[in-house]
Amino acid sequence: MLQIARLASGMLNESAELVEAFILSHQNADGGFINRDGISDLYYTVFAIDGLSALQSELPRSSLERYLATFGNGLELDFVHRCCLARARAAIRHDSTDIGELLLKLEQFRTPDGGYNQKPGANNSTAYGCLLAYGAYADHGLDVPGREQFADCLNSLQTPDGGWSNEPGMAQGTASASAAAVVVSRCLQLPIPLTAAPWLIECAHPDGGFRPFPDAPIPDLLSTAVSLHALEVLQADYSHLKEPCLDFVDSLWVNDGGFHGHWADDDLDLEYTYYGLLALGHLSL
Repeated sequence: MLQIARLASGMLNESAELVEAFILSHQNADGGFINRDGISDLYYTVFAIDGLSALQSELPRSSLERYLATFGNGLELDFVHRCCLARARAAIRHDSTDIGELLLKLEQFRTPDGGYNQKPGANNSTAYGCLLAYGAYADHGLDVPGREQFADCLNSLQTPDGGWSNEPGMAQGTASASAAAVVVSRCLQLPIPLTAAPWLIECAHPDGGFRPFPDAPIPDLLSTAVSLHALEVLQADYSHLKEPCLDFVDSLWVNDGGFHGHWADDDLDLEYTYYGLLALGHLSL
């Protein structure tokens, strides 16, 4: 994803400096980057790190290291934030002696079907949980344990309409779950159904962007970025969608340097700004 997101600078030209300034303006004095409530948050800090990396900007390493050190081995964190801590430490090459323990504790979120769920004690995995867990291990150059079980758990999340959901037995897939399943499947060299690309293209909105599912009323930047990424992974032809998608992404950008999440979103944040960069990177190809 970062390799593709780095191509966004060519689309932004001089405006890349505005995006960089926007990201850096969201760092708190404690070294963390803020969420929508103005509080330092590991989740948003990872998007800031990835956004700056995509722009090939220098990371504020010393302040980030100070912030990450406050979490110790991360055992008090939930699943999502543990994965974020693992990713952030890998990104700044943090020399952590306890990363093995942190990754080991992710196994507490392993589900009976062989995948991962953000909620402890869950009976089934989610595509999102599998993606985060795979990424946490891969960021540190490690294989996710029991990778051979992922095929079964992802198969259980397939939906009759050709996509994937985050719960088994659902009638309709979502763009985010489907993109996560596609990416994990490709990384683990698992077979991907031929329905994946056509289903994702059905999520495209006539006025540009991708919707979270085919009959959703409006597109959003998360669904757009991850759908484009999944289609690229699948080597699908989406050239006819590029111009309307560019118009959609442009409609969400402001000269403050950030991106809105969708047309009805009044706020700017680091998560959607990174997804804006990822979308632009794919649309530059």
